[in-house]
This record gives sequence, C-alpha cells and structure tokens, in this order.
Amino acid sequence: MSDSAHLLIPFASSREPGCREALSGLSLPRLEQLLARLVPGESDSETETSLSLPHERVLARACGLAPADGRIAWAAWQVKQGGGDPGGAAWARITPCHWRVGSDHVAMDDPAGLALDEPESRALLAAVRPFFEEDGIALDYSAPTLWLARGEIFRDFPAASLDRVIGRKVDDWLPRVAGAGPVRRLQQEVQMLLYTSEANDQRQQRGLPPVNSFWVSGTGALPAGATALPQSLTVADALRGPALAGDWAAWAAAWREIDAREGAALLQSLSSGRPVTLTLAGERSARSWTSAGGGWLRRLGGMFGGARAAVELEAL
Repeated sequence: MSDSAHLLIPFASSREPGCREALSGLSLPRLEQLLARLVPGESDSETETSLSLPHERVLARACGLAPADGRIAWAAWQVKQGGGDPGGAAWARITPCHWRVGSDHVAMDDPAGLALDEPESRALLAAVRPFFEEDGIALDYSAPTLWLARGEIFRDFPAASLDRVIGRKVDDWLPRVAGAGPVRRLQQEVQMLLYTSEANDQRQQRGLPPVNSFWVSGTGALPAGATALPQSLTVADALRGPALAGDWAAWAAAWREIDAREGAALLQSLSSGRPVTLTLAGERSARSWTSAGGGWLRRLGGMFGGARAAVELEAL
C-alpha cells in the first residue's frame, strides 16, 4: 500500500470577532472537497484556557510525547532531535521576550518582533545565567529567541505554551501551581537586571523594544519511545503569524494559499488512492477527517451532504 499523507493546519480558526467576519467571506474550495469526501476521525477538545494548544497535543501524540496539558516535553525533545542527549533530566524552553506595560495590564509581544540576533542573545544569556544557576538550573543557547534550561524544577511544572500568551495579558497565564514560586521570583530578578542592561540601552537607541523578561514552556523529561515527526505529516503553519497578530485579512489570505497549495496536494493524494488524514486545529479543539474506515455508503453520503468548511472551522 502506498504511503499515507497527513495534513495538520494549526490556527485554522479563532473565536475572535475579526476571525468570524473573515470566515464568513472565505472561499476554500479544496477544503470543501476534502470535507465532503473524508469521514470524521479523532477529535481532541479542551477549552481556550488550556495551557497547551490543540495542535500541540496532536503533534505530541505523533512524536510519542505525553500530551499532558502544559507538560509536553518539547525542550527535551528538541535536545534529542538536535543530536544531544537529554537523559532523564527535566528540561524547559526559555524564551527571552518583551512584556509591554499598559495602563491596567502587562501583555507579551511576539518574540519574533524583537529582531534579536545571536551575539545579542548570547550576551543577555550570559548576564542572566548566574541567576538561573543559583536555583540549580543550567541554561544554554539554542537560537536567538530560544534558550534551553535543565533543572529538576521543570520535571512536573505545567506552563502555558508561548503561543497562548503572545498578544495577551501575561497575568492570565503565569504559573500558579505549587512549586512555581522560584520561577516567579527568578522572573522578577531577571526583569530588574534587564532593566539596567547595557544591551537593552543599545537596543532602545536603535528603536528596538527591550528584552525585559522570559517565558517558560515545553517542560518535562523526555519519555521513552519519543520519535521525530513522521515523514507523512505536513504542518501548514502559515496561519500562525497572522492569527497571533490579529491580522484577519492576512490570515484569510494565508488560508487561501494553504487551500491552493497543501489542500490541493492532499486532494491529489486522496484521488490517487493514498490513505489521507486532514486535521484542523483551533483554540479549543482539533478534529481529524480520514479516508479510511468510513465505508462506501458513509463516504458517498459525505459527497452530497458534507458540512461547509466555515461551519467546521467555527466549531474549533
């Protein structure tokens, strides 16, 4: 039998009014055809306040990681995929970021907007590393907006996904579980240090926002049996940026491109007889449709009575 094909589309919908308005006029003909020809498969439903996003839970299962809310061991998995040995230690992703202070709340800007380069990131890491080490946390560079931390405190530490927090009130997502005290204190200490950082002074002189805090995510130890992403899985992530920025016109344009490119490719795979799976993920849930297991009567019924794409997307 030919290889299967699985298309995962994160940020496929949102409860934001702008998204609902964009959906009302969005034409996605390939998605319509796929939903008509495929049959419902697995679903994963939580709430929009869950710490992990639905598509992250889908990816976790595909990689052999436990999809426990806020405790998907992405940092340890990344160490392994990068050729390192995470061992049995607990790891976490540390993202240097900018917290924007408003009149009544503090919000997190997208770290991608920091325009942080490697030398600058390494200099900031060197400045904050001693504070982490005092709490028994080893901190290493991975990318300008990603440092990898190793420490026992992260073994059973639920933390909100970075994408849950971007553009939103930080206070709504700060960890408040037992054992979160040291991390909250560390954030405060690092904030005070960065406030007087020469690197931040230089950034502001160039018109760039200061790096004034960090975010913890992807916590835990790597479970036995964790693997790389399956080659059969394609993640169409072009909706992420516009969704996090609340730019729903750009989001709709990105959806049309996905429909024309990845949607057409999956439709071609289906027409050629390959087993296919389509997974749409929003803020609350992820739903899959598959070419297998439906029976010809059910599949024939779907060709004539399938729900419109907008209806399925709004349900996410």
